[in-house]
Amino acid sequence: VTGIKGVERSSTGHALNTRAMALKYAKDSHKDYKNLNLIVAHVGGGATIYLHKKGKMVDMLSDDEGPFSPQRSGRVPGTKLVKMCFSGEYSQSEILKMIRGKGGIVSHLNTADVRDVEKKIEDGDASAKLIYDAMIYQIAKGIGEMATVVNGDVDAIIITGGIAYSKKFTSELEERVKFLSHVEIMPGENELESLAYGVLRVLRKEESYWEFKEN
Repeated sequence: VTGIKGVERSSTGHALNTRAMALKYAKDSHKDYKNLNLIVAHVGGGATIYLHKKGKMVDMLSDDEGPFSPQRSGRVPGTKLVKMCFSGEYSQSEILKMIRGKGGIVSHLNTADVRDVEKKIEDGDASAKLIYDAMIYQIAKGIGEMATVVNGDVDAIIITGGIAYSKKFTSELEERVKFLSHVEIMPGENELESLAYGVLRVLRKEESYWEFKEN
């Protein structure tokens, strides 16, 4: 449900990797995934944040309704976006590209590589630091938002995706959210590995498969 009738939220994001990391965390911790409440934040070119409640993904922030990331705009003020759409300066495809592809860090700093941004910060670039800090700030807010879904009963927060390889990024993000729960860093995209382990779980009869068909 949203505040506009006929406009519904959709759960489009990094479902493969986030669920695989939640399952891996449960296994490595010798716990049952179905007994855990986990927040999983995937941060790569885009950022999505999932809430896993007792073995099910029950809510999430997609890359156009949550924090911005290297290539995604994230949540932006609706009225200002509408004015841009009707200004006559941009086509529909250009606006969509601002949201996905040329939004986020690349919009501000002309790079989508967080390593470049961190180097700029080391060299004293105040603008780069502002944008980098704002991204971490927004991701932390998104994690906090997901914690409310289970009334703060969070067993662990998992940080995954390509940017999770950055110790600077993960340490600064962890500092903001560790009061909620234990933070586990599990870097990488892991998409193909996730698919392979999913097939294994079905073959071992640990899970049933779902068949998805296009409408």
